[in-house]
Order: sequence, then structure tokens, then C-alpha cells
Amino acid sequence: MTELSFPISSVDNIINFYRLEVLTGQEAKHLNKTDLTPSPKPEAVQRLYMRVLHLLYRFRPEWHSMVPLVENIQFALYQEGATAVMSVYTRMRQFLPMCFVYDFSLNDLLAPKKQKTLIVLSAIMNFLQFRKERMNMMQEKQAKYRADLDRMQASAKANQEAEKKIAILTTIPPEQQAEADELAAALSELQTTTMHEYQDVNAKNESVAERKTKIAEKAQKLAQMKIDLANSKEDVAKLKSQIVESPEELKTQMEKMRENVKNIKNSIEQTDETVVELQNMVQRVTHTEVEIQQMYNLLQDLESNLNNSKQQQQEHQQLMSQHEKKQKELRNLCNEIGQLKRALCMKQDKESKQNLRRQKKKEMKEQHVEDVLRQCNQIHHKREEMADKIQEISRETQQLKVKINSLRDVCSKETQKTQAMYDTLSTAMDELQRKIEIYTLNLKQDVAKMSNNF
Repeated sequence: MTELSFPISSVDNIINFYRLEVLTGQEAKHLNKTDLTPSPKPEAVQRLYMRVLHLLYRFRPEWHSMVPLVENIQFALYQEGATAVMSVYTRMRQFLPMCFVYDFSLNDLLAPKKQKTLIVLSAIMNFLQFRKERMNMMQEKQAKYRADLDRMQASAKANQEAEKKIAILTTIPPEQQAEADELAAALSELQTTTMHEYQDVNAKNESVAERKTKIAEKAQKLAQMKIDLANSKEDVAKLKSQIVESPEELKTQMEKMRENVKNIKNSIEQTDETVVELQNMVQRVTHTEVEIQQMYNLLQDLESNLNNSKQQQQEHQQLMSQHEKKQKELRNLCNEIGQLKRALCMKQDKESKQNLRRQKKKEMKEQHVEDVLRQCNQIHHKREEMADKIQEISRETQQLKVKINSLRDVCSKETQKTQAMYDTLSTAMDELQRKIEIYTLNLKQDVAKMSNNF
């Protein structure tokens, strides 16, 4: 006992602890400091040990004084007086090694000493505090386990609903599949036709640019020819005023001039015809540009629809990743649940073994309990204890009812939240289905328009 693994508490702390945690009713009120100091009272110490055994093993104090009814027992009264002390001693010898006290003797019950009783009581106090902490931890773990079970069930239901919705989203009806194939074929044809039309338009633009350059050159030549004609007319007028020529020369010159004028007129008519042709070509090019712009707008609409489909695929991938994460969380929860189940099975096995032992002891003692209880003179004391226990049980039942009501409220709130989530998901799915139908109708209309234009 020189090296202890637990702290030795003071007398005041020990008395307060045993009043609050171990003793009940009148016994807690009558426990005083004088029962332990300066010389401990054997009756008070024995009463404390009996109450500790009752708290831990549910072994009632009156059961210590029960003697098996055997025939031909001499001096039964003396044996009844010694059995209570011996029962407490044997059970304390079995219990105190768990509190790291190994030198408990019978003298500690019959003539206890102050230091030894304080050591034993502080060891029991340390063990009860440790037991209370562990019980609280186990209750928290059980509550967490139940919450995890509820969460796992809710997440499993949510996963099943999400899988159903993903299956609905991913599966395309055969009618819509045929329409989608037709739309894809029409899109490929549109792209090929637009590429050919772009090439034709580029070639036409090049030819138009070349002809525009030719027209500009011819216009420059016409302007130069007009300037030359005006200059020649001025020169002719000057020459006519200065020179008087012969009529034959004049006729030849006039014929030459007429031929030149005819040639100029023919060239002007040809340029006019080329200008008209070029104007027609320009009108055709503008018309084709308008058609190409319409086709470009249609292609932009198709690209926006394809982007929307890509976004939907990304959302689908995100949902799948979330589904995988939830499955991982479920696996982790299942592993934790398995560990907790194993621990619970171990505890249940231990409890079942202890219950079997207790049942055997009870069966051995219940045969003699009725006859012994008739001879007991402690009925009033038992009634008081039973009344206190009933009050404690009623308090515990009231607390349990309050907890059950609070848990029911929490469950109702959680069900309301899940119902709201389900409603939002169903509305979102309906909106997505409606958008898909509108998108298919628009694609059909666009294909019809494009086929009409072609």
C-alpha cells in the first residue's frame, strides 16, 4: 500500500461523494464525519460496503444475512449474525482487486482503522467515478450509433431515390432515341452542306472581287476615253476653224470618226451589260450571305443546345461522384457499425454469462426466500427503500418520456426536411423533362425549316 495508483481523498470529499452517489434517503442524511473519524464505526463502514455492492452488483443488503435452511443447525442465531459479515467480506475480497486494493482483511470490517478505511473508500470512489465516466461514454456512443444508423438508413433511402432518378435520366425512350439519331444525322448533313456553301461563297467572293477590279479598270478606261473624245472634239473644232479641207478628206475623216463612235458605243454597251451582270451577281451574293447568316444562327442555336447537353452530362457526372462518396461513407459507417456490433456482442455475452450466474444463484436462493422473508423483521425498512426506488424510477421514466418526445419532434422535423428535399428534386426533374421536350420540338421545327430552305 505504499505506492497507490489512485489519489486518497479527504474525509469531507468522501462523505459528500457517498451521500450523493451511493447512499439514498435517510442513510445519506445520517452519514456524518464522526462515522469515519477519529475511529471508524464498523456498522457505518459495513453499511457503505453493502450499498456499494448493491449499486454495482444489485446485491441487496438484506440478502447478506440470509442463511440456507438446513436441518439440525445448532445455534442458528449465531450463524445468522456471522453470515452477513462473512458475505460482505467475501464479496469485497472479489471486488476490491478491481480497485487496486489487494490487502483487504476481515479486521477491516470488524475493527476498521482510519487510514485503511480512507484508502479503501477513496479506491472505491475512484472506481465509481471511472465507471460513471465510462457509462456516460457508452451512452454517448450508443446515441451516436443510433444516430448513425438513422443517418445510414436515410442516406440509403436517398441513394436509392437518386439511383432511380439517375436511371430515369440516363435511360432514353426508343421514340426519343430515334429522334435523337435523326437529329444527329441532320446535324452532320447540315455541317457538310454549310462547309460546301462556305467554300462556294468564298469562291464567289473571289470572283466578285476580280470582276470589281476589272470594272474599275474599264471605268477608268472609259473616263480616259471620254476625256480623249472631248479633247479630240475640241481639236477638231479648232482645226475646222483654222483649216479648210477638201470634201473627200472630210468624208473619210467623218467615216473614221463614225466608226470610232460606233466602237465606243459598242464598248459602252458591253460595259453596261457586264455592270448589270455584276449587279445581279452582287444581289445573289447578298442573298446567299443572308442564307448563310441564317444557317450560322441555326448552328449557334445547335451549339447552345449541345452546350446545355454537356452541362447536363457534367451534372450527371457530379451526381455520380456524389453517389460514390455517399457509398464510401456508407461503407465506413458499416465498418463502424460492425465494430460497435462486435463490442455490443462481447458485452452482451458477458452480461448473459453474469445473468446466468445470477439466475443460478437466484434459483438456489428463491427456494428459501419466501420462508425467510416471513421471519424478517425489516419490512418497514424495505418499504421505505422500495418507495425511494419507485420515486427514482418514476423520475427516470419521466425523463425518458421527455427525451422520447424531444426525439419524436426531431424525427418529425427531419421527415419534413426530407419531404421538402424530395419535393424540390421532383419539381427539378419535371422542369428538366419539360425543357427536353421543348428542346426536341425546337429541333424538329429547325430541321423542318432547314429542309424547306434547302
